[in-house]
Amino acid sequence: MIDLPLVARGKVRDVYAVDDDHLLLVASDRLSAYDVVLPTAVPDKGAVLTGLSVWWFDRLADLVPGHLVTARVSEMPPALQPHAEQLRGRAMLCRRLQMVPVECVARGYLSGSGLADYRATAGICGEPLVPGLEDGSRLPSPVFTPATKAAVGDHDENVSYDAVAAAVGAELAAELRRVTLAVYGRGAALAAERGILLADTKLELGHDRAGVLTLGDEVLTPDSSRFWPADAWRPGRSQPSYDKQYVRDWLDASGWDRTAPGPELPDEVVERTRAKYVEAYERLTGSSFDSWLREA
Repeated sequence: MIDLPLVARGKVRDVYAVDDDHLLLVASDRLSAYDVVLPTAVPDKGAVLTGLSVWWFDRLADLVPGHLVTARVSEMPPALQPHAEQLRGRAMLCRRLQMVPVECVARGYLSGSGLADYRATAGICGEPLVPGLEDGSRLPSPVFTPATKAAVGDHDENVSYDAVAAAVGAELAAELRRVTLAVYGRGAALAAERGILLADTKLELGHDRAGVLTLGDEVLTPDSSRFWPADAWRPGRSQPSYDKQYVRDWLDASGWDRTAPGPELPDEVVERTRAKYVEAYERLTGSSFDSWLREA
């Protein structure tokens, strides 16, 4: 156990209070699907999420500041040093933010809840789209499709841009859309260089003590994004991916009704899911996953 006050426990992350200005985010190996935390963990998943977030924060800093202070345990406060091995590779010391109560989502391809929304309304979040799109279709241009933030166990719900503007004000809503699309654009471009399509991504944004809009939580990981191998992309079907889609597909075939508790995952599903996460890290960063664990 970490001897710090536990501020929040999410589907994947545990958040601890370090002091008045800093939080410690620890990414577990828990896996959620359909907003249910499954009973089976995926080894090293938390370290993959942390390592990728650190890599992306560095590459997005000119677009939007990030909340990361350090992910090196040796640079964290003395009180955390007794927990070094527990934290290594999966913990980030971060500045506290006042989070904006909006899930900031950008989509460049049609999938997931966006596909369901399109089939029902011919658009996403009130934004009309061209007819004839199918599962996996590339959108004419990336779109900002915000959602409400849900508590653990509840489902996020897509909302219109006008609803976001009514909730947080027109000026902030416009800035959320601008930043989200800019981050998506940078992420999609870098991923494309590595043979990966960034189908969509979800961001968390908040304000620091100076009122500056800042990127928080994780960023452009297989948990917050859909990454697809470019050479296997075929619209009109579910796409192979570098995330937990393999788990979702197994769950769908199992007959699970998507209510808690979820079923235990077979060893093969766990091993293949871990391999997908590690492959995502290594293809995107160009470095070995083991090197990240040594570096942290």
